[in-house]
Amino acid sequence: MPATPCTALACPLDGAPLQRQGGSLRCADGHCFDLAAQGYVNLLPVQNKRSRDPGDSKEMVAARRRFLEAGHYAPIAAAVARTVFEGAAPGQTLACLDAGCGEGYYLRQLSAAAVEARTLALAGLDISKWAVQAAAKRDLQDARSRAGADPSTAWIVGSNAGLPVLPATLDRVLCMFGFPVYPEFARVLRRGGELLQVDAGPDHLRELREVIYPALKPERPASRAEPPGFAHLASDTLRFQIHVDGAAQIADLLAMTPHLYRASAEGRARAAALVALTMTVDVRLARYRRQPG
Repeated sequence: MPATPCTALACPLDGAPLQRQGGSLRCADGHCFDLAAQGYVNLLPVQNKRSRDPGDSKEMVAARRRFLEAGHYAPIAAAVARTVFEGAAPGQTLACLDAGCGEGYYLRQLSAAAVEARTLALAGLDISKWAVQAAAKRDLQDARSRAGADPSTAWIVGSNAGLPVLPATLDRVLCMFGFPVYPEFARVLRRGGELLQVDAGPDHLRELREVIYPALKPERPASRAEPPGFAHLASDTLRFQIHVDGAAQIADLLAMTPHLYRASAEGRARAAALVALTMTVDVRLARYRRQPG
């Protein structure tokens, strides 16, 4: 298959390699982590949780799934797929982690872009168990629809602050609108491996923000500093327009952004009154190469 689950997983308690044994993952010291019925594994120790149920709620995950599956951000997914394969040697299998995978949309699109000549070993990690559960369930359903094929991705509940991945085993790390932890990204990438970071640009969803906020804050100048352990390769801007029809889809978009919590009750009410909105999508795609050391 062009895409298979990444197996370079590490025990979150001692860092030892995890091996599949039946319906569990085990390390040499006997730590055991059971696979859920949907096929994901929870590698987030309870002592590392900052709340009882960290990350996106079940409702936020469902909103993101509906909005993304409508295809509004398909150009972002296509750009990410092109960038992941850029520079890969013919026949090379790329081990790729989406660090903050949400409900798995971008990895599903990446998997669909893989062909026999450029294969992938995929892992998706998120701190929200609801997001990972949804991603794994969808992957399992897709596999069954392919006449008994295996899921394409290893789905993990975990934290970017302590990735349950073996050192120097990955070729690509994706950080999509997420929370980068550069020392951890550098640790798990092979020498010469690449980080692809996607962040909102200054005009991203400006039209929605103009509705929900009394005034927009001046944009902070983008940092030109390279993350520690990385060399900057390239940066691109992707801009396009989307048109969202219906209050439900606008509500889904708001629910999958930080603006849901930042906006006042009055701002949220103004958004809820909308029946259609054309918005600017403005994102920055930055590529960094893992440096020696």
